[in-house]
Amino acid sequence: MTEKTTILDKSCLEVLEKVPLDFAHYQKNLVDWCNHNTGSRNYSSVASFLPRLENAFAQLGAVITHLPLQKERVVLANGEIKEIDLGHSLHVKMRPNAPIQLVLTGHYDTVFGADSHFQNVTDLGDENIYGPGVADMKGGILIMLEGLKAFESHPDKNNIGYEVLLSPDEEIGSLGSAHILHEIGKKSDLGLTFEPALPDGSMAGARKGSANFALIIHGVSAHVGRAHHEGKSAIKAAAQFVCEIENINGKYDGITINTGKIDGGSANNVVPDLAIVRFNVRAPSQEKMDFAIEQIKGAIKNLKDFHCHLEGGVSRPPKPRNRAQERIFTDIGNVARDLGMELQFKDTGGVCEGNNLFASGCPNIDTLGVCGGLIHSPQEYAIKKSFGKRARLLAAILCSYANGTIDAKAPRKLMGENKC
Repeated sequence: MTEKTTILDKSCLEVLEKVPLDFAHYQKNLVDWCNHNTGSRNYSSVASFLPRLENAFAQLGAVITHLPLQKERVVLANGEIKEIDLGHSLHVKMRPNAPIQLVLTGHYDTVFGADSHFQNVTDLGDENIYGPGVADMKGGILIMLEGLKAFESHPDKNNIGYEVLLSPDEEIGSLGSAHILHEIGKKSDLGLTFEPALPDGSMAGARKGSANFALIIHGVSAHVGRAHHEGKSAIKAAAQFVCEIENINGKYDGITINTGKIDGGSANNVVPDLAIVRFNVRAPSQEKMDFAIEQIKGAIKNLKDFHCHLEGGVSRPPKPRNRAQERIFTDIGNVARDLGMELQFKDTGGVCEGNNLFASGCPNIDTLGVCGGLIHSPQEYAIKKSFGKRARLLAAILCSYANGTIDAKAPRKLMGENKC
């Protein structure tokens, strides 16, 4: 590797030697962390996990604080809106006056709630490790930590300052941490996020934007037998609305709308006076997202005899490819090549904190985590050998920015140029 190196100098190679490649080094913490349920809605268990992260990141010698999240507005099944406390993010700050400022983000919540049967890590003795969060993304947090620990031995470390934000609400859209991501992102030169890469190491290129809504529809109840004609069925209106918005699919390139759930109604002999339609919108650009939302508002206006209230909005703005993003992909691809890794960047409809950072003006790469697959399913796995390799990739990236081999500020200068 040393003979072929074109970017990584001697000091960087010395740092890389401090990053363990053996999966056994990562396994104990990974099992301990993933066996602790942190489903996004399991609020007490999520809160009790936070000290474990704090203890782990204390090894860096940085300033660590807990940042309170904004409350989430939730539409209940009865149509009422309740505000829910989502807890705290862990915030790590190192060298805030350094000339280069980076933001590293991750999440410690998972999609597996307290009632999920998928609660523990399993090692079958093959090349993978299985369990809730092994890839998405407690494994990613582990390699973030190992990469940072190794980087702290680099002679040019003072050129790099960074903030780490680890949040408990990413799987529900970062509704409480979005404002923190925005504030840190707008003052950072570049962002690094540790969502899992695909099993072959491929990483996310462009990402669609995502919006979540709940449409509350109020009708008029009536006795089905005696006065059906006096009622106004909120469920019938919901069905009309769903058909109209679902018919948008396939008509406009890249726009998708999915109705996830409908609440409402009571007994079969009562005209339902309440229905709640919960749906998601995805679009590849802000212009198309705005267009989709206008179509949705038009469908609401067509419910002329009903009182409607639309709750929600865009939680993840679109993250298109532009010259800034392409510069990051090229730079990090070159670093990876020196490590014997060939990175590919594939566009995806999935969303993450990288969307939020991009919207703040911060160019970023958002799949620096472990390689794995079947995330959000009871078969989630991470590839064991990827832990050490991906931790070394992070350390190499940080070294390259610190010694100036790669210009960490160049991508941000290109953010105003939208075309590749």
